[in-house]
Amino acid sequence: MKTFYRVGFTLALVMTLAFGAQAQQYKTGIGFRGGVASGLTIKHFIKSDAAIEGILSTNFRHRGGVITVLYEKHAPAFNAKGLQWYYGLGGHVGFHEGRHYYVRHHKHYDEYYHDNVVSFGIDGVLGLEYYIRDIPFTIGADIKPYFNIPRGGGYWDSALHVRYVF
Repeated sequence: MKTFYRVGFTLALVMTLAFGAQAQQYKTGIGFRGGVASGLTIKHFIKSDAAIEGILSTNFRHRGGVITVLYEKHAPAFNAKGLQWYYGLGGHVGFHEGRHYYVRHHKHYDEYYHDNVVSFGIDGVLGLEYYIRDIPFTIGADIKPYFNIPRGGGYWDSALHVRYVF
């Protein structure tokens, strides 16, 4: 848990220090996201400082798949060329095997029900991304807290990502 606080503090510091007009220099990026929920990610800029990100991931803990869509705002970080911070909100829908899905206090869902679980909820994101122009890729890290409705409570997801951009 201390790691989450440290990363959160660092990202909050970045948000405080980073302000600017022009953000990312690419239009669309496709790649992989590795973390608690791992999978494919695509980010498309709709304005110079705003993007829509879609994530198709699997959560090994819950043995299922999740589709997430996020609206993100971007700004330069630390006056470093190519380094951006971003934050945003969105939602998700997930499909899980009931016997692996947890409800409160780490009790398995199938103690109550013996079927598959469809979850949906609200997501936030806070991260840093670096655009490597010479080999058109971005690398980054983020924290993505989410809250499942109606069951399951809240969770923290952190990940690293790599995207090819064009």
